[in-house]
Amino acid sequence: MGIEDEKKRRREGGAEVGFFTPPSFRSAGKKPHHALRGSASPLRRGRRCYWRPLGARKLNCRNFGPAGAMAAPCVDDPSLERNFRGHKDAVTSVDFNLNVKQLVSGSMDSCLMIWHMKPHMRAYRFVGHKDAVMCVQFSPSGHLVASGSRDKTVRIWVPNLKGESTVFRAHTGTVRSVHFSNDGQSLVTASDDKTVKVWTVHRQKFLFSFSQHINWVRCAKFSPDGRLIVSASDDKTVKLWDKTSRECVHSFCEHGGFVNYVDFHPSGTCIAAAGTDNTVKLWDVRTNRLLQHYQLHSAVVNALSFHPSGNYLITASSDSTLKILDLMEGRLLYTLHGHLGPATCVAFSRSGELFASGGVDEQVMVWKSNFDTTNYGDPLKTHRSGSSKDEVKSLPEMDFSETSFRIKAQDSIRNPQTDVVTLPPAVTNTLEHIVSQLDVLTQMGRLRFREVK
Repeated sequence: MGIEDEKKRRREGGAEVGFFTPPSFRSAGKKPHHALRGSASPLRRGRRCYWRPLGARKLNCRNFGPAGAMAAPCVDDPSLERNFRGHKDAVTSVDFNLNVKQLVSGSMDSCLMIWHMKPHMRAYRFVGHKDAVMCVQFSPSGHLVASGSRDKTVRIWVPNLKGESTVFRAHTGTVRSVHFSNDGQSLVTASDDKTVKVWTVHRQKFLFSFSQHINWVRCAKFSPDGRLIVSASDDKTVKLWDKTSRECVHSFCEHGGFVNYVDFHPSGTCIAAAGTDNTVKLWDVRTNRLLQHYQLHSAVVNALSFHPSGNYLITASSDSTLKILDLMEGRLLYTLHGHLGPATCVAFSRSGELFASGGVDEQVMVWKSNFDTTNYGDPLKTHRSGSSKDEVKSLPEMDFSETSFRIKAQDSIRNPQTDVVTLPPAVTNTLEHIVSQLDVLTQMGRLRFREVK
């Protein structure tokens, strides 16, 4: 199918998306996602490739079953909304303000950029760190921004035109992670000096530290209720800390490589970690049990972010892709190609309507999720103090690795009541569909766009 045929098909059928590779891409020997920069939002759903023009409001797409039969129309697909350029080196971290009017990014160029979501408003460039900025985050109120740097300092900024900041020497090594508690009163930092430290925000006063890691600590996060802290390290462990007793309550050692990133599920009942072994793992922090295991990327997974509903997880990888996972059904929803090189960071907005990503290509991309209105009921209740364990529903246990997913999925179908795998009834049909397309799914992390004839 050529370009003219596709134009004719669009005029006749009203579709806004094509399933073809333009001849210009084929003849030039280029992969589509390298040539679509600034002109389209490429993404993949299931077995077919979808290209959405930036001006298009809606995708008229269909979901194809194992036999090629068309199912009901799917919900709107993610779309690229904005593309920010201004950094002079790789983007290392991104985060949205509470009101989604601003987006902050940190970069290896030693600067922070505050981007405005309203058109025609110029970005703020904050200069103060003397070396690469490794991490940034807005405070819960949106009135402050914290940043950590290779210069071993942490800065607290006021995100306005003046760009005023206070600075304190936080560690004796590179500061890899900064994270505010949900009440905005505390800040946790992680560093190459192998420690995790907790500080007060307004006075930048040191409170206490955790020092049981034996290698660089890449990431540290507060739980939603502020009672726990989780940390990820190059010692291949994820450690869970009790803030009150200041003790390590558990170490998760299942990763086969360094652990780059970790975060709490919005319910506070489980954590997700990304590693250099190309995997994403989810554990229940109440039982310390491995819940889900995904091996879909073909390179290092650098970052991840939970959708506020808790139903979805997005990952960023050095294979240049972002992947969106449906945690309630344990399946891959989308693979997004946008960055020209490794994708280094990703974050959902507080509402889940948008998510942002950054990469080695020095770009910050803002995407509209378009799936945040999907009705999943209330599968995961937000953790509240005093609530019993029985009141908080858990994610289903699934293994989406290349080697063992077929066995686990088949066992789940044959023995739905087994103690090893507990699945909602609605997942059974999905698992049958996944097993039937296993050969395709296990290759998705390695494939780029190909011509669909």
